Amino acid sequence: MERIKTLSLWSGLLGFVVVALGAWTRLADAGLGCPDWPGCYGFVTIPVSPEEIDLANSKFPDTPYEVAKAIPEVVHRYFAAALGFMILCIAFLAFRYKDLPSDVRRLSFFLIAWVIMQGTFGYWTVSLKLWPQVVTTHLMSGFLTTGLLWLLYFKTKDHLEDRTSWNFEKTTKKFLNVSIVLVAIQIFLGAWTSTNYASYSCTDFPLCQGQILPEANFKKGFDFFQSIGPNYLGGQLDHESRVAIHITHRFGAVIVTAFLLFMSYHLYIRNFALLASGLVAFLTIQVLLGISNVIFALPLLIAVGHNLGGLLLITYLGVLRLREK
Repeated sequence: MERIKTLSLWSGLLGFVVVALGAWTRLADAGLGCPDWPGCYGFVTIPVSPEEIDLANSKFPDTPYEVAKAIPEVVHRYFAAALGFMILCIAFLAFRYKDLPSDVRRLSFFLIAWVIMQGTFGYWTVSLKLWPQVVTTHLMSGFLTTGLLWLLYFKTKDHLEDRTSWNFEKTTKKFLNVSIVLVAIQIFLGAWTSTNYASYSCTDFPLCQGQILPEANFKKGFDFFQSIGPNYLGGQLDHESRVAIHITHRFGAVIVTAFLLFMSYHLYIRNFALLASGLVAFLTIQVLLGISNVIFALPLLIAVGHNLGGLLLITYLGVLRLREK
């Protein structure tokens, strides 16, 4: 089990890297930097020589080769493949060692099935030309993969050290469940904002276009039955629909912030001051990054950090709730 613990730790760290690279690829508009999958313009890496570039352009005349977009896409794919291989190794060890605790074994097997599904969504992301439903699901699946890896690490660590649980009372567990659901919804709203290119729809803060509630089309903004087929790079929605998505994400942030502050207070008065402090710290960082995205017009590094902040927050909550034996 020590090997699984070590592998899950490094896989969890790599998961953050993969999520960051995926966010970088998406935010740099490089999601179609390679129009095919798993190769890139028919190459294992990227075309380099003039002859290779000419061949790539002849194969895909509708998507001219851009090295600045191909590089982040290929790098993301290789890091994701490395993460998949590490998860495969974890599953192999779980199969090999028959005396593993049942929760560690089940989680290891679930992860390998989940990462296969995640790879499928990676393929659909390209083949369906950044269809927002698929890209959003792909992003959220990556968050879940990383969160489960950290849960696996802490569970194996607890078994090896014979750690006792926090013994949260039922009310605390219920509040943690609500926290996880609210943060997951907020992450979805953030992903939906990004995949529909709605981040620039409100360029002022705290208002949006100088209003609390500007003209918005919520019905079209949250139409999850958009047609499959167009190239969604740059988005297909009109301005009012993107505004609806953006302000919904903002209002969601207010609700999540308020509840997580209450959750922190709840933990604090029940003598979990350290856990409460961690939650407040991660929440504060995430809120500041979100505001900075608007004020500074979505700088790439801050936008990637905002993605990682959401991942850190839901991973922290998930481990708090599910770490107990």
